[in-house]
Amino acid sequence: MKQKKFEIHRKKLQCLKQQLLSDSKSTYLTRKPVELDQTTVGRLSRIDALQVQAMQVETERRRKIGLQRIAGALKRLAEETFGDCLICGEKIEVRRLNHDPTVTSCITCARESR
Repeated sequence: MKQKKFEIHRKKLQCLKQQLLSDSKSTYLTRKPVELDQTTVGRLSRIDALQVQAMQVETERRRKIGLQRIAGALKRLAEETFGDCLICGEKIEVRRLNHDPTVTSCITCARESR
């Protein structure tokens, strides 16, 4: 019964996962090291290219964290512990899970851990 209750969250998590993987694939080239050939590109263009590459590397780092959180949530779904606070064991409010199905703690524990 609990599996059906959280099926919408499973679908949302799988959709988020596919979106992150797709975004990662589409930005692969912008994360590659920038060629610093001064004969073909001006100084400002090189600086701009380095800045774009640095931003894409950071975005990819955040995507990986998101994928880890999604993997954890999918694992909790499989183990039927999804929706339980990992700190106190109480149920996480449904509205909180609807907003972010990767959360691992109830609002009370989240506030206390700040």
